[in-house]
Amino acid sequence: MKNLFVILCVLSFSFANAQAFIGNTDNKFQIGANFQDKATGIDVSYDYGLGENISVGITGAYALGVREELNANFGDRFDIKGRFNAHLGSVLNVDDNFDVYPGLNLSLKNFGGHVGARYFFSDGFGVFTEAVFPIAKYKTNITNPAHYIYNQFVLNLGASFNL
Repeated sequence: MKNLFVILCVLSFSFANAQAFIGNTDNKFQIGANFQDKATGIDVSYDYGLGENISVGITGAYALGVREELNANFGDRFDIKGRFNAHLGSVLNVDDNFDVYPGLNLSLKNFGGHVGARYFFSDGFGVFTEAVFPIAKYKTNITNPAHYIYNQFVLNLGASFNL
């Protein structure tokens, strides 16, 4: 399982796509590894820029490396989210290739938020990191330990390409 995870991480860092604030009116695709307590996995996103500083999109995540004591089935490991991002790279004006974006997401598991940063080395290739956190859980009394997989802090890392 560790070898599979390492291979997926390398692939996600090699073939991932993301959105920068430059040209947000384009379509973007993003893939990365996610890390959380008692699980690791893969995260895939598609964003559509509505303007220079706003985008909407969809994210799917699947927890691959889940500890056995969670006894997680497919439904516990999978999550899909609708997301909204506000891109602050042009507002902060740190570097033309750097973007910081806070956002909100509505998923099958919770309502949450995220804060991310991207840096593009060229027009098409970059790296990103994103911190995802729940704001409101759908089930306040969680009895199944596997339901905590996406109801906790998650860190996503990956490579980025503009489409």
